[in-house]
Amino acid sequence: MADAIETLLNSATLRRWRRAAERASGDSLKVLRRRRQQARQLRQSLDRLLFVADERLSLPLIGNEAFARPPGTDWAWRPPLWRGALPVRGLAAVESGQAMGDEVAVFHDCAISELTLRQVRNLRERDLAPYGLRMDVFRFDGSFLSLAVELPAEAARDLKKRHLIRLQTIMETEYPIEVFARLNVRHGPNTEQVVRELPMNESEVLVEFDLAYTNLNEKRVEKLWVDLIFEGPEMNQVTIRDLTLCRYPRAEI
Repeated sequence: MADAIETLLNSATLRRWRRAAERASGDSLKVLRRRRQQARQLRQSLDRLLFVADERLSLPLIGNEAFARPPGTDWAWRPPLWRGALPVRGLAAVESGQAMGDEVAVFHDCAISELTLRQVRNLRERDLAPYGLRMDVFRFDGSFLSLAVELPAEAARDLKKRHLIRLQTIMETEYPIEVFARLNVRHGPNTEQVVRELPMNESEVLVEFDLAYTNLNEKRVEKLWVDLIFEGPEMNQVTIRDLTLCRYPRAEI
């Protein structure tokens, strides 16, 4: 019953505004001014509704955490920036250390920042992540630019040297650029680092960090984070459509 009543009311409202639009050219200025104000108020509410509806109903679904994981995976994660809308969607003249959300921050040594960050909505059917991160770099007078992603405490819990950590991303660049990924593992006063160059010629980039070749003290693991390091980023646009990490044990030989 409620749906039927709502349908009738909506139909009546739609007919009313159609008639108002047809009569607008002949209405008095007083009537036209009043209806214009009413139409503007209605449009504001409709625009807000359409924005939320388009965002929630578009593919991929917000909050999606699905992605391919190797057999034996004991921890997997897509950072919140790629899962849901942030309260602040964009930053301009980004200073070193400035964060996008709770886990992602930018670091550079530019005297004057001409760097912007913006969260974008992924709308392609092949995308699994609801959101992406777009970085525009204009004039760049620094020597380094990196995007740091802090991993949650679960990534460090029970971490062993027999573990592999996989980083998978979909990254688009306006011009070819070299990008490196560095895994950092803090254990006590020391930090182990493993660096891999991302194969940017592939549509889906995948690298693995093997902890067997580190001096990791398994009893003192405290924190993990990943740095994405961009070489020569000036006058370029980088869009990270997705970023996921997972942890799994190396196959026994």
